[in-house]
Amino acid sequence: MSDISAASAASTNVDSSGPEGSGSNRTLWGDVRYELFRSPVFWISSVLVFVILLMSFFPWIFASTSPNEAGACELINARVKPTWDKPFGYTAAGCDMWSSLVWGTGKSVNVAILTTIGTVILGVVSGTAAGWFGGLTDTIISRVTDIFFGLPFLLGAIVFLAIFPTRNIWTISLVLILLGWTSLTRVMRGSVLATKQKDFVDAARALGASDLFIIRKHVLSNSIAPVIVLATIGLGSYIGAEATLTFLGVGYQRPTVSWGLLVNEGQNLVFAGFSHLLIYPCAFIVVTVLAFILLGDVLRDALDPRSR
Repeated sequence: MSDISAASAASTNVDSSGPEGSGSNRTLWGDVRYELFRSPVFWISSVLVFVILLMSFFPWIFASTSPNEAGACELINARVKPTWDKPFGYTAAGCDMWSSLVWGTGKSVNVAILTTIGTVILGVVSGTAAGWFGGLTDTIISRVTDIFFGLPFLLGAIVFLAIFPTRNIWTISLVLILLGWTSLTRVMRGSVLATKQKDFVDAARALGASDLFIIRKHVLSNSIAPVIVLATIGLGSYIGAEATLTFLGVGYQRPTVSWGLLVNEGQNLVFAGFSHLLIYPCAFIVVTVLAFILLGDVLRDALDPRSR
C-alpha cells in the first residue's frame, strides 16, 4: 500500500525548478495557488464574489431593514427617484431599493449555489462512472445525457416549474439541477478517459489497487480541474437563469424579494421616467454574473499549464 501511496504522490507532483519555482517541487494545486495569487483579475473577482456571498448570507450587515418587515414599505414612496440621501430610490411598491437589492441577493445566489452543488455531484459521479467503467455503463449514461441535452434549457425550465404549485428555492434549484448536470457529465467523462490512460494509473493497477482506490486517489484529483472551472462559470449563469425565470413569471413570487421580480416590475416603468427601477437590479445581476465568470476564467488559466 505504501507503493500505491507513492504512485499517488507522483501523479500530483510537478517539477517547478524554473525561476518561479526557485528549484523546489510544488504540487499541482500548489502551482495553481501560485498562479492565482499573482493574478490581479483573481483578486478583483474574488473580492466581488466575497462581498456578494456576504450580502447573500448576512444581508443585515448591508441593510438593517428587510422589505418584508411591517412598515418597511409605504405607497407614498412608490417609484420615488434617487436622491442624495437615498441614492437608489424606492421600488414600485414603495420599498427602499437598496434594501430590496441586498435582501434579494440571497434568493438568487442561494439557488445558484444549490444548483451548482447538485450538478457537480451528479456530473462527477455519472461522468466518472461512464469514463472509468465504459461499456454498457457508458452507453446508458451517454444516452440519458443525450436525452436531457435535447431539452431546451429555458423552455424545459419553464415547463417543469409550471408543474409545481409553489415555486421556492428548492423547486427552482431542483429544476435547474435536472437540466444542468449534463455538461459537467460530458466534461468529467472526457477527463476521466484521458486520465485513466496515464502510467500512474497502470502502475496502481499493477500493484493491485481496487477501482475505488484508483478513482479516489488518482482519477478524481487529476480529472476534477475542468469541472471546477465549469462549475464556477455555471454558478454565475444560474444566477442569471433564476432571474430570467422569475422575470418570466415561473420563478419566485411575491412577497419574496428577488432581483428577477424587481426587473419584472421595472420594465414597464423605465420609459415613464423611472429608469432606476430597471437599471439597478440589472446592474446587480450583471456585476454578479461577471464576477463569477471572471473567477472561472482565471481558474481555467491557472489549472491549464499549456496556457502559460
